[in-house]
Amino acid sequence: MASSSSSSSYDVFINFRGADTRHNFVFLLYDALKRNGIHAFIDSKELWEGEEICSSLLSAIQGSEILIPIFSKNYADSKYCLLELAEIWECSSHLSDQDKTILPIFIEIEPRDVRHQTGSFEGPFQEHQEKCDPDDVKSWKNALTEVGKLKGWTLMGDPTIE
Repeated sequence: MASSSSSSSYDVFINFRGADTRHNFVFLLYDALKRNGIHAFIDSKELWEGEEICSSLLSAIQGSEILIPIFSKNYADSKYCLLELAEIWECSSHLSDQDKTILPIFIEIEPRDVRHQTGSFEGPFQEHQEKCDPDDVKSWKNALTEVGKLKGWTLMGDPTIE
């Protein structure tokens, strides 16, 4: 794993829809990683500047060995999640000199909905196609399709903290 002494190097980068998973699954995952000495990055609202990925977030994605997108019901509503995912896919598929592993997790959704932008992903994508830059939407769809094809974990049931 990467050394945790560098501020831009992480072992794990977690990409997720905060409203859906921050206070349940992501909290549990991040806590477990931290307890085991794994240097993980989760975003905060302060990192976003406008609608582009800020340099610290970009560095966190590029400096991470393992990239974990956590797909949930409202994931596709967030342009920020999609921007991160597109960068994750771009970074992992074009940086052959760096080994990056993408480990997708699907919470309460089917991987095929991610791959094909159906189910809870369909409506948001119709809106994005009307309101967003066509090149951005194309890169988001490509990232969802490709990452949705990867072997991951599908979790059904509520992983909340009581």
